[in-house]
Amino acid sequence: MDAIGTLRRSLERSDVIRVGRYHYFVHPVSDGIPSLEPALLEGLAAEMASRVDGSFDRVLTVEALGIPIATALSLRLGKPLTVVRKKRYGLPGEVAAPCSTGYATFTLYLNGVGRGQRLLFVDDVLSTGGTLRAVARAVREAGATLSDALVVIEKGRSREGLERELGMPVKSLVRVDITKGKVVAR
Repeated sequence: MDAIGTLRRSLERSDVIRVGRYHYFVHPVSDGIPSLEPALLEGLAAEMASRVDGSFDRVLTVEALGIPIATALSLRLGKPLTVVRKKRYGLPGEVAAPCSTGYATFTLYLNGVGRGQRLLFVDDVLSTGGTLRAVARAVREAGATLSDALVVIEKGRSREGLERELGMPVKSLVRVDITKGKVVAR
């Protein structure tokens, strides 16, 4: 399966809705609507695995839609998976990270990450960079480091600035823009 080609074609057929001033595309990878097909998920995990060198201790993602792709990648690479939650647990060492995205403001909670660990951040979409910034702050506060960030879909133009700001590579499988209410994939 040509996962990247399939992803591009399906993105260009996606519906686009407005959430305030933010243009939001609805797609199986980013929303689970319609269903995320196993062959596409497996193909995307294979593509992502080919873009990392394995010099990290575990895969790190944020609930909710980062979980399917990060799980598939974790299984493929044989690396443990840690999920940053939107729910406070109050566990020892928990790090709270305020987060602001193009459509919401909330707090993320990092648990179970220790000093010196190297983490690969994986998510479904990079748009404003708010989630990645918040996670990077929390990881640093926990005494760990992000080795790379890898997303399936990059929307807009925040990646280059984030790489400079965070001092690490931010990679994506596909880049999209919303033009005249339509998704354009590159």
